Amino acid sequence: MGSINNVLIWGFITLFIVGCSAGTPKIDAPNAISELIPIEIGGMDQWILIRGEERSNPILLWLHGGPGSAQMPVHRAYNKDLEKEYVVVHWDQRGAGKSNHDGFSEETMTLDRFIEDTHELTQYLTQRFDQEKIFLLGHSWGTQLGILTVQRYPDDYHAYISVSQVVHPQRADEISYEWLKQQVDENGSNQEKRKFEELSAPPFEEHDRYVTFAKMKDSFGGGMDVGMGRLVWISMKTEEYTVSDHIKWFRGANRGSGPMWEELRDFDLFSDVSSLEIPVWFIVGEDDYNTPAELIEEYYRFVEAPEGKALMLMEETAHTPFMGDPERFNREVIRIKQLVSNEEEG
Repeated sequence: MGSINNVLIWGFITLFIVGCSAGTPKIDAPNAISELIPIEIGGMDQWILIRGEERSNPILLWLHGGPGSAQMPVHRAYNKDLEKEYVVVHWDQRGAGKSNHDGFSEETMTLDRFIEDTHELTQYLTQRFDQEKIFLLGHSWGTQLGILTVQRYPDDYHAYISVSQVVHPQRADEISYEWLKQQVDENGSNQEKRKFEELSAPPFEEHDRYVTFAKMKDSFGGGMDVGMGRLVWISMKTEEYTVSDHIKWFRGANRGSGPMWEELRDFDLFSDVSSLEIPVWFIVGEDDYNTPAELIEEYYRFVEAPEGKALMLMEETAHTPFMGDPERFNREVIRIKQLVSNEEEG
């Protein structure tokens, strides 16, 4: 923990030296787009980053995890290649990153409000770029938001790309707990074994207790594919965030799903989303124990998708396969665009 604190301290020092202005690098292509702008969504200013080498390419709207874990400050380090084939839109959702304004009301963090925010942003993008539909990609919490959005508004989207799909949080905890128990028994220190005993078995009704559980999973390789220290350094060097934006990001990330805890704990795709009207791809990290691969595979077999469905298991990655193996991830997401385009043209 001390080393992470040192990284944060020196990172903030670096930020103050660099300055306090924000922007995004220009793309060297004749018809490129690179914008960092606020727009009004759901009654408040929310920030979006729009980048693509060709502005007529299909739009890919990326829904980040958390809630609160904005992807904007680190995306170019891992997924810049997507900008060759898509107009990629990263959005700091309400309460996250640049959209975590002073005085932000946590009471507005509800599933329905986030779905309508996504719909409003989708309408803005389709109208501005004169495209009938866009591609929607969600990661972690963003998959809860994403799958409910495409269920409500299927006509807005070419396809839904799910990365680390949240299926049934309580069942996921049971699976992950048994995995973590084995890891602690075989590889844990005495301190970690005591901490695991104090944690006790799910369900995790208290948010703080779940956070402890999530951190333990991460420490044994079942969570993030890239360490927090590395992500902090990448974020600190980004041009899209100022000093105050980073402070907002940390506050939003620390808030996490707390205000929505009870609503999100009742999430169950087996009862809530039995079918989808658009093509869907599930991208799954084989070593993911935040959203266990076996539960996603079970849901993949369950859900009906007459327009097509596919499952891609990414070996040697966990909860963030777009960081664990970005080259393969980017290649597959680009392939999805090509497959959908061919199908629609045919």
